[in-house]
Amino acid sequence: MKLVSWNVNGIRAVLKNGFADFVRKEKPDVLCLQETRIDVPLDLGLAGYDVFWSHAKKAGYSGTATLSKIKPLRVVEGIGAKKHDEEGRVQSLEFDDFWLVNVYVPNSKRGLERLPYRSKEWDPDFLAHLKKLEKKKPVVFCGDLNVAHTPLDLTNAKSNEQSHGFTAEERAGFDRLVKSGFVDTFRAFHSDGGHYTWWSRFNNCRRRNIGWRIDYFCVSKSLRERLKRAFILSEVMGSDHCPVGIELR
Repeated sequence: MKLVSWNVNGIRAVLKNGFADFVRKEKPDVLCLQETRIDVPLDLGLAGYDVFWSHAKKAGYSGTATLSKIKPLRVVEGIGAKKHDEEGRVQSLEFDDFWLVNVYVPNSKRGLERLPYRSKEWDPDFLAHLKKLEKKKPVVFCGDLNVAHTPLDLTNAKSNEQSHGFTAEERAGFDRLVKSGFVDTFRAFHSDGGHYTWWSRFNNCRRRNIGWRIDYFCVSKSLRERLKRAFILSEVMGSDHCPVGIELR
C-alpha cells in the first residue's frame, strides 16, 4: 500500500503544473494534500479516486483533501474542537486495519504570534485526537507539521534556533509525539541530514538544497514492522514543498 502526502500550496496552481501526471506516475493508493486553499470541491480529472475535501471557514486559506483508491469505512473532519476545526486542517479516514490522519499543522508565523496557540492548544489537542483514534486501531498520520524536529532536519540549525518551525516549543511538541509511541518513518530508514521537503523560493534555495524537513509520515509502533520504505520525492516540482510517502506491506 503506497501512501503519499503533499503540501501543494494551492491546488489550482499544481493542477496547471502537472498534478495529474504526477498522480498517474506515482500511483498512490492514498494521496493526502494540504494547503489546498479552495472553498468548493474541484474536479481533479483523476479516475479511480474518491476525493474528500475539508475547507477553512476563511476563503482561500488552509484546507486539506484526501484522494483514495480504497473506499474508507468513514471520514471524520476535524478533531472535535471548534477553535481548531474552522480551518479545515484535519481529516481522519478509517480503513480496515488503521486510521489515516491528514493534517496541516498551524504555522507559528514569522513573529511567533501564533506560537502560544500552536504549542499550548493545538499540539496537545491533536495528540489527544491521535491517541483517541489509536484506542480503536493503529494510526498513520501525515502532512505538513510545520516543524523541523532536529538539527539534521534543516540546513542552518544554529541561525534558526528561535525561528518559527524550529523553536524549542515546537520541537518539544514533536518529542511528545515520539514519546507517546509514534515513529517518524523517514528516520526509521535514514539517519543522515540533507533530506528536505520545503525550500524558500528566494536565493535559489531549492537548487542549492538549503531547506527544511517539515513534512512527515508517522505511524503507531505496532505498524513499524509493516513499513517497507519511506521516501521524499524532492524532484517533484509545482510547490515550495515536495511530496513524501511510505509503503506498507
